[in-house]
Amino acid sequence: MGWKSMDPRLTERYSRQILFAEIGEAGQERLLASSAVLVGCGALGTAAANLLVRAGLGRLRIVDRDFVEASNLQRQTLFTESDALDALPKAVAAERRLREINSDVTVEGIVADLGPKNAEELLGGFPLLLDGTDNFETRLLLNDVAIHRGVPWIYAAAVASYGVTMTIRPGETPCLACLIEAEGDSPGARTALGAEETCDTVGVLAPAATAIASLEAAEAIRLLSLGSGAPDASGGMLISLDVWTGHSQTIRVARRSSCRACVRRELNYLEGDAQPHVTMCGRDSVQIHERRRQIDLAELERRLAPIASDVRQNSFLLRFRVPPYELTVFADGRAIIKGTRDPGTARSLYARYIGY
Repeated sequence: MGWKSMDPRLTERYSRQILFAEIGEAGQERLLASSAVLVGCGALGTAAANLLVRAGLGRLRIVDRDFVEASNLQRQTLFTESDALDALPKAVAAERRLREINSDVTVEGIVADLGPKNAEELLGGFPLLLDGTDNFETRLLLNDVAIHRGVPWIYAAAVASYGVTMTIRPGETPCLACLIEAEGDSPGARTALGAEETCDTVGVLAPAATAIASLEAAEAIRLLSLGSGAPDASGGMLISLDVWTGHSQTIRVARRSSCRACVRRELNYLEGDAQPHVTMCGRDSVQIHERRRQIDLAELERRLAPIASDVRQNSFLLRFRVPPYELTVFADGRAIIKGTRDPGTARSLYARYIGY
């Protein structure tokens, strides 16, 4: 599609972006024909998705396991109070909002928990993987998938007032395992992990997440608009930014000669089994994985009505309370147990009220 033959409506819509010389006419055409998959639709993911859809990315798939709560609204920019009241899955709420923002973009929201068993189904076929997650187990799985498929991915994380991002191009740059599995060999390891701080312990400022998501989205636009010949402008460089102090830093990460992932190709997170439970960042909650069967939410609602309180169901999930706990059950067998960080307690509640 030549610039002169581009739909005049699109020409006008993206005119300011096209005027940016590094993108230009050809770059915008490539972006319109491109696709990416974003894993995680929280503070990072909503901001990155918003920017990419507005920029004219042709297709965006969003994979997220969670639902909208009131505490999300401080920093997760695509969601509204009505989304929280309805307990909509984040992937569903994001898809609806993004389609309103740009109806020309194909947006696909998938309510799922990414793991080794569904990674190929959810991520296969996309030339770029984007990190909107809140835990390193999923990030290391993304790292393994990218190495296995030979596609680039962009790591991003934010906590408190600062965040980090790094572009990883398998075969060309260090990978995430080079950075965080170095046992102190890498000067960037502690930065990447936030010195073991999490949003549970120190919170997170919305501007920090938005700033890092902006860097991630800019890099995605650069890679996709320039195509396969995109120069390696930032690969192997860990960029950190603190929005409270205004301090920024770029750290060159060395590729480790003994890296289990990108050198020895021991893709443990892709080839292993998913954890049966995971404690969720920023919430007093544990997620239980149970993929052996689908759950009939209507039947579960009928069964719980006499013994639980505040039983509510929508098209995607069922929520109920057994004080001091609140349980959210998805049709795929997953459940989020709020009110505990102990996996044993969570599994006991799952067995008692949902069953195996």
